[in-house]
Amino acid sequence: MYNACSDVQAPSTNVKALSTLCGREASQCTPTNWIQYMFDINNGQVPFAINPNFTDVPIGGMTPMNNETFNCTQSLDDGSGPCSCQDCSAACGPTPVVPPVPPPWTILGLDAMTVIMWCSYIAFLMIFLGAVLGAWCDATCCETLGERFENCLRVLFSSWGSMCVRHPLTVILTSVVLVSICSAGLTYMRITTSPVELWSSPSSRARQEKDYFDQHFGPFFRTEQLIITTPVNASFIFSPTSGGPDIHFSSILNITLLHQVLDLQTEITNLTAEYKGETVTLKDICLSPLAPYNDNCTILSVLNYYQNSHEILDRKIADEFLVYFDYHTHFMYCVSSPTALDDTSPMHEACMGTFGGPVFPWLALGGYEGTAYNNATALVITFPVNNYLNDTEKLGKALAWEKNYDNPNLTISFSAERSIEDEIDRESNSDVTTIVISYVIMFVYISLALGHINSFRTVLVDSKISLGIAGILIVLSSVACSLGIFSYIGIPLTLIVIEVIPFLVLAVGVDNIFIIVQTYQRDERMPEEELHQQIGRILGEVAPSMFLSSFSETVAFFLGALSSMPAVRTFSLFAGLAVFIDFLLQISCFVSLLGLDIKRQEANRPDILCCVKLSEGQQVKSEGCLFRFFKKIYAPFILKDWVRPLVVSVMKQDKIEIDSYMLDYFGNLSEYLHTGAPVYFVVEDGHDYKTIEGQNAVCGGVGCNNNSLVQQIYTISNVPSSWLDDYFDWVKPQSSCCRYYNYTGAFCNASVVDKTCVHCRPMTTTGKQRPNGTEFMHFLPWFLSDIPNIKCGKGGHAAYSSAVDLIENNTDVGATYFMSYHSILKTSSDFIDALKMARELTDNITQAIGVFYVFYEQYLTIIYDTAFNLGVSLVAIFVVSTVLLGFELWSAVLVSFTIAMILVNMFGVMWLWDISLNAVSLVNLVMCCGISVEFCSHIVRAFSVSTKSSRVDRAEEALAHMGSSVFSGITLTKFGGILILALSKSQIFQIFYFRMYLSIVLLGAAHGLIFLPVLLSYAGKPQKVKGLQDIPPKKLSLT
Repeated sequence: MYNACSDVQAPSTNVKALSTLCGREASQCTPTNWIQYMFDINNGQVPFAINPNFTDVPIGGMTPMNNETFNCTQSLDDGSGPCSCQDCSAACGPTPVVPPVPPPWTILGLDAMTVIMWCSYIAFLMIFLGAVLGAWCDATCCETLGERFENCLRVLFSSWGSMCVRHPLTVILTSVVLVSICSAGLTYMRITTSPVELWSSPSSRARQEKDYFDQHFGPFFRTEQLIITTPVNASFIFSPTSGGPDIHFSSILNITLLHQVLDLQTEITNLTAEYKGETVTLKDICLSPLAPYNDNCTILSVLNYYQNSHEILDRKIADEFLVYFDYHTHFMYCVSSPTALDDTSPMHEACMGTFGGPVFPWLALGGYEGTAYNNATALVITFPVNNYLNDTEKLGKALAWEKNYDNPNLTISFSAERSIEDEIDRESNSDVTTIVISYVIMFVYISLALGHINSFRTVLVDSKISLGIAGILIVLSSVACSLGIFSYIGIPLTLIVIEVIPFLVLAVGVDNIFIIVQTYQRDERMPEEELHQQIGRILGEVAPSMFLSSFSETVAFFLGALSSMPAVRTFSLFAGLAVFIDFLLQISCFVSLLGLDIKRQEANRPDILCCVKLSEGQQVKSEGCLFRFFKKIYAPFILKDWVRPLVVSVMKQDKIEIDSYMLDYFGNLSEYLHTGAPVYFVVEDGHDYKTIEGQNAVCGGVGCNNNSLVQQIYTISNVPSSWLDDYFDWVKPQSSCCRYYNYTGAFCNASVVDKTCVHCRPMTTTGKQRPNGTEFMHFLPWFLSDIPNIKCGKGGHAAYSSAVDLIENNTDVGATYFMSYHSILKTSSDFIDALKMARELTDNITQAIGVFYVFYEQYLTIIYDTAFNLGVSLVAIFVVSTVLLGFELWSAVLVSFTIAMILVNMFGVMWLWDISLNAVSLVNLVMCCGISVEFCSHIVRAFSVSTKSSRVDRAEEALAHMGSSVFSGITLTKFGGILILALSKSQIFQIFYFRMYLSIVLLGAAHGLIFLPVLLSYAGKPQKVKGLQDIPPKKLSLT
């Protein structure tokens, strides 16, 4: 009989039934102490004591019991089938073998990644040499079309620039009005900080499954959790007076510390908050499974073994010599039998919590090995709080109550349901100063570096601080316009958008500003040429290059909005529009401001104080230091014959504080907890529970299929919670649970003493079978409303009232769920593997819904999303570059190839710097595509329109003229601002912004200013038959 019962599980508690029947841990239960406990009056169930005699021979005329017993794999005489695998290990098939850890990936005995990298390097060199040979070809037939297209762009932008200089006030006022109208949309701005909205697409499987769960069962409980450890060394040895070995108790179980923890727990339960003038307490929002009969809040804590009472915690039975029973003995009893209503000691204390449910030790203790709960080094206190789907009033109260807690004598890490959102806000706000300093450094640099000081005497006149500030305001205005327009539409912002897009647009915008201003500073006005004609001519030269980069980035970002990941999609939309608006404002408003500033400079008026006119003096133009360095030193050096091959080889061989309380919590979570996140297996509406076949496909008890849902869950987790199996136990005539009043037919609770209450089903062979058909649905609502009590612990109200969706006026079962727990999950790989395993289990049966699935589902498709977004961006850049470079297909290939190299190197940096690939890093990679265009497109177009004779000379000219603007406009501007981000206290800023931004700028500068000119000198497009520079300037100037 003991052997047949040894594996039986109690479905509602997920522990061995012998743990309750034996009064101790099932592993310590023997046939002898089992019978002794069952006959002991101290178990609270036996009306009088029975002394069993264990013997095989008659004693005192009494014959030993010798009834026939059945093995758990045998069927009974009444027709009942054998036990299931869940309750009988002998009935289980072979245990699935855990697949071995795959060996390291090798090729010919060498590390596979090393081999692949060397093969890629060799392939690159071969392709590069082939491209060099292929580049020595004649001009294609597209050149004529390309030249005409470029001429059209040049004439168009020249006309536009001349008009902006001639009518500056009209252009500036029109720009201000349009910017104001667009920016007014910020009044409708909504910021999304919900992790679900950020990382999970509404069309994703996890999101749809979560929505299905929320609609049928309500949202997941909100979890407020503390993990408590102690630095105090107060461990001790407890010696039981009843015999047995000494028991070691860890410091955290010292009674003095337990009293302090109880004080802390009581303080938390007494916390109040104000919400719309109302006082909110824990009881207003907590989970009370037995309400309204018992309105105590669910608190999963070892202190609930002592009914959350200091008095019971101190209670003991002792004499002047020995302590017989105290909190030690009660603790040891309760961790082995958490569902006990009596600890069998003379104190008769219950283990069940004050909320009417058990507190399982693996949920309330941490940092122990096996089942040695007495060695736990951490206490875990969990407060489940009701969550609300569409009730903003009640949800607001829950949010208002969630607060911080602290105690000086204990080391506490904690998390409330809102903590992640709060920390995203807090970390962003805490780094406001760092971000502001970063932008101030960039602004100061731009304002000072934009001016070209010809002499110390003219420093006030040559300064362009006001023009630099105006350029910065134009950049910020483009960001405000983008945010405002999409706020009009109703698209919410994310913190990624607010933090990343200004950085992106500033990089793109400042680069264009430097190109325009520095091109003018290096230009000489031709005879009889007016200012508006000169600026128009200059804009005609540089605006096509600006249009190429800006339009490429805009198209790439807008195509990136095709991503299913909300954070990436939102960023792409806002970034694409901001970049294009910035370009429009620069070729209109900024050009008008530049014209006014030049007139101010030519009138010898100082910058800022333009009302003051200084004495006339001869103005002498000179080349800037940086331009001279690039022209005289850097460009000739980098393009020397012996340096160029070295650059190609080296560039291709590039290998690929933190103060948040949540970091302490997550660290302790993985270190101490012994149970992972809950997972709900949902059987969708439509399954027929009223038939034996339908029941067998799901249940886990006697007669159920060995491959049923509950059996499969049991195989992987050992702790399934099955309402169906508990219902079958509840409705059996052998139990006292299912009764009704004989005269009225109404349900009669097991605690009611009334002779008119009769069993629901007769004590017959048929009555002992499972109910089906209409009988199944007749008793099910009673089961779901039955409050568990000492007479019937199987009542389903506490455990399953929300697990079953009754439909059609309680005549059928809709969606239902079966809850279990993941094993402890510590790393991202653990969470991803858990999600994969759950889906493999449920692909043909049901849905698996976990609390964390909506966050980690992105990792299942992150590689595809990355390849798709970056691939689409590169294709867009290639197509736009082909058109705007005058249909020079090969030049577009070189631009796309260089950007692809930058991305490959970015992946190498991410690996070296331990930056994970997720939604945030993907946004940065998409942004990397955009900024890389700035580093590459200007150089390539300058090379394309150069009229020098050889590739080397054209590359040198392009690098000298555009390289200095790119270097001063992007590299130096960003470098100073990025270094400040290293001082950030936020982990997300340090990892995903400082490290990735620094890598983007350094890699972009290295490839754009070192590798690309060398690549063009080898494989650039041959000189056109007729370059743009051959067109007389007067044909392009306007009168």
